[in-house]
Amino acid sequence: MNAPYGHATTQGPADPDEVLGKLGASWGWSLGFALGTLVTGVIVLVRPDETLHVPAVVIGLYLLLAGVFRFVTAFSRRDGGGRVTAVIVAVVAVLAGVLCLRHPLQTTAVLSLVLGAYWLVSGLLVGFIAIVGRDMPHRGMAFAVAALGVVAGIVVLAFPVQSAVALARLVGLWLVLLGLAEAAAALALRSLAKRPAPAGPPR
Repeated sequence: MNAPYGHATTQGPADPDEVLGKLGASWGWSLGFALGTLVTGVIVLVRPDETLHVPAVVIGLYLLLAGVFRFVTAFSRRDGGGRVTAVIVAVVAVLAGVLCLRHPLQTTAVLSLVLGAYWLVSGLLVGFIAIVGRDMPHRGMAFAVAALGVVAGIVVLAFPVQSAVALARLVGLWLVLLGLAEAAAALALRSLAKRPAPAGPPR
């Protein structure tokens, strides 16, 4: 049947790759993840229980969220190396989240190892994405987030804490700092998106 007003319906279903690519490149998607990181950090700081049950569950859910965010963001990478690296970061985040949720009553040493390894590996990989993505907007912010993740991973791995409360406060503080850095990167991306396109040459 013909379309109204005689227009033919030639447009097919939306390409999932393109849809995820647009979502992953949007500043709103990045800001949503930044707020999720910030809220997780605040919750862990407010509820530094004597046991690791609450912090481990909250951190595990955050890591699963991080995995989803990194996976969707991978579709916004046009270079093959950056996309594969972003997918690897997503897989590492999901695995770390599953480990936290599977044994929420594990020791502080195990949770420190999982978190420290995730932050270190993801920081290095995000830094690699910023290096290979020469056309990435605001590469400096990406390097800052990557460096913060690497430092957080090194601190947690090199200086393990014995108290569940101390670990929760340390992790909460790092999550708040990461959330603020990621929010700044998202707002910088928003300002770039709102910048008017350069005018063409005068006629």
